[in-house]
Amino acid sequence: MKKQTDLHKQQDLANKGKDARPSLWQALHKMLFGPKGLSGKLLLLTILFVMVAEVLTFVPSVSNFRLNWLQERLSAAQIAALAVEASPNQQIPIVLRDQLLKTARVHAVAVKRNRMRYLVLEAEMPETIHDHYDLRNTHWSRLIWDALKVFVAPDGRSIRVIGRNALSGGDFIEIVVDEKPLKVAMFRFARNIALLSLVISGITAALVYFALKALLVKPMQKLTSNMVDFSRNPEDPRRIITPSGRHDEIGTAERELADMQEQLSGTLRQKNHLAALGLAVSKINHDLRNILANAQLISDRLGTIEDPTVQRLTPRLIGSLDRAIRLCSDTLHYGRAQENRPKLKHFPMRPLLYEISETHSLPVEGEIDLVLDLDAGLQVYADRDQLYRVLSNLIRNARQALEEYRLTRPSDDPTDTITIKAFAKNSHTVIELSDSGPGIPPKAREHLFDAFQGTTRRNGSGLGLAIASEIIGAHGGSIELMDRPHAQNGTVFCIQLPNE
Repeated sequence: MKKQTDLHKQQDLANKGKDARPSLWQALHKMLFGPKGLSGKLLLLTILFVMVAEVLTFVPSVSNFRLNWLQERLSAAQIAALAVEASPNQQIPIVLRDQLLKTARVHAVAVKRNRMRYLVLEAEMPETIHDHYDLRNTHWSRLIWDALKVFVAPDGRSIRVIGRNALSGGDFIEIVVDEKPLKVAMFRFARNIALLSLVISGITAALVYFALKALLVKPMQKLTSNMVDFSRNPEDPRRIITPSGRHDEIGTAERELADMQEQLSGTLRQKNHLAALGLAVSKINHDLRNILANAQLISDRLGTIEDPTVQRLTPRLIGSLDRAIRLCSDTLHYGRAQENRPKLKHFPMRPLLYEISETHSLPVEGEIDLVLDLDAGLQVYADRDQLYRVLSNLIRNARQALEEYRLTRPSDDPTDTITIKAFAKNSHTVIELSDSGPGIPPKAREHLFDAFQGTTRRNGSGLGLAIASEIIGAHGGSIELMDRPHAQNGTVFCIQLPNE
């Protein structure tokens, strides 16, 4: 039973050791990689390395102190042995013997000479010799191990020490001493050397830490801080780093970073200017093309007048308008420009829709009907001109889609319809614009409100819905494409505008 109990205790200790290893590794890992800044990592690494250096210095020092202490005891014992050998018949009074042993701080001294071992001095011998050490041929690792054993050894131990007999010419000299004085002396020495090592290590660690922080960490912090600051506004030339003039790797990094930031800042400013200019031209051309398209519709009506002068000039006018429209279409390839802030006010919705329908010549008899489903007194809170642009784009897209759709159907098909429904809902005004056309293909739905990507026509630019989305967003509203039931064709756009 006792053996089983001891076995269980050993297994428990082993399991505790296994559990302790991961926690120790986790603590070390947290200490090294926990701090996010370089300063914290540098401080912890400096402390760790100085502690390792202190241990590497402390252990050999303690081992050397023990060796010297024992060598001193051997030397004192040799002197005492010479005094005995110099006396007549190698006999000395007991008082002198005790004095020699007390001075040498040993219990007994023995000398081996000519393969014979002689007990030179002997006092009261301890009952047990707990350990023995031979200092004649000992490896440094053995000396360190024996020195560390002294700190954990129990009190009251007696040891036997053997060393070379350099004075009397014998083979060796052997002494028996108490280990307690050695232990007390070693603890005193360890305390003093530890305090001195801590002071020296602290000064060294502080000097290394502050030196590395000044030479490496602060310049790196300056570089990273500048990178973060520059990334917030790369076009601001004041955020470009100013090199310190150093000639080492840090100085090279500063100069290269400054050159890169200057080039990037200049490139971004140039690209933004070009993008703003290009998008402004794109929007102007887009709206101009709409105006020219309306003028083209009016010119088509002029062709029905039988006046000879009108008949002669109308083809030229139509040709000029066609060329202008094609020119506008060809120049629609730039980025977006910032829309003006909307000038919000309340105004009636129905007159705006009448104006837009007249601009697009709706309804078209026998082909396209226009249905307005809204109360006569319905008010909307928006910028009238910008809302006109949005609804005009949507109605024009719906008319063009229906006209292209009719080309693929028999001429006797029923009339197509564009329906505009508006009503108040909670704190918003809802405008739904639908048509009976073929609908929008799934591929176009993915980027419907993205410039140059959401067009469904071969010659379209894809700007109309992108501009509409931007304008409605500036009003604090939303525009989206609604899904229709599978049994119904066509497209439905829903616009929601806040009332205040």
